[in-house]
Amino acid sequence: MFVGGKLVVSGDAAVTAANLLARETLFRSGTAASLIATAFYIAATLLVYELLKPVNRTVSLLAAFFSLVGCAVGALSCLFDLAPFVLLKGGQYLSVFTVEQVQALALMFLKMRIQANDNIGLVFFGLHCLLVGYLILRSTFLPRLVGALMVIAGLGWLTFLSPPLARSLSPYIMMPGALGEISLTLWLIVMGVNVQRWKEAAMGSSKFDG
Repeated sequence: MFVGGKLVVSGDAAVTAANLLARETLFRSGTAASLIATAFYIAATLLVYELLKPVNRTVSLLAAFFSLVGCAVGALSCLFDLAPFVLLKGGQYLSVFTVEQVQALALMFLKMRIQANDNIGLVFFGLHCLLVGYLILRSTFLPRLVGALMVIAGLGWLTFLSPPLARSLSPYIMMPGALGEISLTLWLIVMGVNVQRWKEAAMGSSKFDG
């Protein structure tokens, strides 16, 4: 997000192309960082699934599924980061296009990456946050405030179901999502869960499954 914001100029394909060619290593490092972050998010998804499974195994599994789909969308969208360099540093076969056309195509692929992340990926993350918030509200081993913040985060990400609405609310719509997910992260790192109540919920869930 930060690297792309520095190099990609939305309305100027020529400047964007020049930025990419001049700072290719920086841009590729941003793509690599995005893939690493996705790997960590997958691990966090599995952790949250195991943590909330005693509340409701089916809902926790569904939440994990939505998150993993969002991660897959994010990882696949990174392929769009490769296309601009194929175009801008392409071989003779691209000589049928003018320089302006090649630059426009490069910018188009970068915009497609953004569209995939925002209009598809964030919607799945919104469903994940919404269900996680619901499970936390029903749990007895995590504070309800964190659950409420996660529900709000989910609703915030779901505004991307309507891109015009999300754009009109941006960047403010990012705040609920960040607040919800950061609050859960910090609570788990600093405070953890009420272990006794989690064990009680896990035992109750095991008896029910049996």
